Amino acid sequence: MQDGAPAMTQRTKFLPILVASATLWAPLSARAYTAYVSNEKDNTISIIDTEKMVVTETIKVGQQPRGILLSPDKTKLYICASSDDTIQVFDTALRKVVQNLPSGEDPETFAISPDGKLIYVSNENSNGVSVIDVEKRTVVAQFDVGVEPEGMAVSPDGKLAVNTSETTSMVHWIDTATNTVIDNTLVGQRPRVAVFNADGTKLWVSSEIGGTVTVIDVATRKVVRNIGFAVKGVSKDRVQPVGIRMTGDGKWVFVALGPANHVAVVDPRSFEVKGYILVGQRVWQMAFTPDEKQLYTTNGISGDVTVIDVARLTPLKSIKVGRYPWGVAIRP
Repeated sequence: MQDGAPAMTQRTKFLPILVASATLWAPLSARAYTAYVSNEKDNTISIIDTEKMVVTETIKVGQQPRGILLSPDKTKLYICASSDDTIQVFDTALRKVVQNLPSGEDPETFAISPDGKLIYVSNENSNGVSVIDVEKRTVVAQFDVGVEPEGMAVSPDGKLAVNTSETTSMVHWIDTATNTVIDNTLVGQRPRVAVFNADGTKLWVSSEIGGTVTVIDVATRKVVRNIGFAVKGVSKDRVQPVGIRMTGDGKWVFVALGPANHVAVVDPRSFEVKGYILVGQRVWQMAFTPDEKQLYTTNGISGDVTVIDVARLTPLKSIKVGRYPWGVAIRP
């Protein structure tokens, strides 16, 4: 999808499927925030002014930047420089990398504790998880999980961490007090992203090859629902869920469907898919603006991000970034 290319595709039973149009977003500009996008093939971070919806700066970082997240106080951006086997610390005020943290082999994704003191890293090539003390800049624990660990999440109360293993097709439950795996839950094939809901009672897990999202009860660690997706005109094998994001009010869950080039909109109370939003090619990860009025998606093949109006559930604009945008994080 190219910037400003207006088009309309078929309608679903619930919501329209739309492609971004420059005419849609002009009167709907949100507050000015800063979005950071990791460009995996360019070894750069694109910085976007969300009010103007333009890239203002492109900054060189480590090799193969993938997962990115902000510290709780938003002063630092952590970057998984996967091919450098490190996590870079990017100062958001100085706009430069100020230090590197040890990460274990091939860091891809990570999660941070609610107090910002610990980072939990999935090390894909070594089938393990590393726990980093941010202040001491040391790895304080490493332990084995399944084959090809991918997604990481920490519960809102900080007592649990979870890791998904792509080849094992499991969620591994980690007691953060002891840094031990206490349970495992089988999910769909090639699980990618795991996200706790706001009160920590449910865990949502995307399974890329399985084509589903699994909802798990945290207390029992049992599956309560498997959600499937069917996008009209898109073959089933191209529907590959990856990124998941939930609105704070619990109204919507958004699921990035990879090469299906759509974001699914799910009602988390009924688990029903209410519609699909057409975005760029191979949509991967997503992030809300702090006011949750907009949702940014990274589209790897088309090399852009799509901005979605959350209230209207429609795309607003495509913004060209670097090659193979992977992760996105947005700060006030």
